[in-house]
Amino acid sequence: MFAARDYETDIDDLWDAITNPERLPRWFAPVTGDFKLGGRFQIKGNADGAITACAPPHTLALTWEFAGQLSWVEVALSPAGAGARLELQHIAPIDPHWAQYGPGATGVGWELGLFGLAWHLRDPSAQKPPEADAEWLASADAKRFIALSSAAWGEADIASGAEDAPARAAAEATRKFYSGEA
Repeated sequence: MFAARDYETDIDDLWDAITNPERLPRWFAPVTGDFKLGGRFQIKGNADGAITACAPPHTLALTWEFAGQLSWVEVALSPAGAGARLELQHIAPIDPHWAQYGPGATGVGWELGLFGLAWHLRDPSAQKPPEADAEWLASADAKRFIALSSAAWGEADIASGAEDAPARAAAEATRKFYSGEA
């Protein structure tokens, strides 16, 4: 899974937003741990892992350990015009979860997180990301965001060589999961 976003902030602020344990809950989730090369982290209610590369303010890589599975996340930051660009790659093995949900399983989750990051950078005083708000998640806007993101990940799966019907079924399963219909 690969995603890239440009943000209206400088690279140092973007680095701080993605690595500062005081800011992470305002756009992503509470994260505890030792935030340095070789350190371990724990995302409340989600994954944990080890930091495998850390070169501020440009590169962060870590293992993503969740539900008995191991995957890898790499984040690269760079200047982009008057702002900064974040490129995120989440490398996961093909497993039964993939067959059921396809790339949208991680893709939609990261899309929601990157949306929360944009929200946070526009309003750093907000105390939680929109996707952590049950009212927002139940809104027509959230349902549309999730549906469009799920469908786009299904199309990306097809473009990469997956068969149409299974990829579309996985995208729909992903939409239902993130919409609370599963």
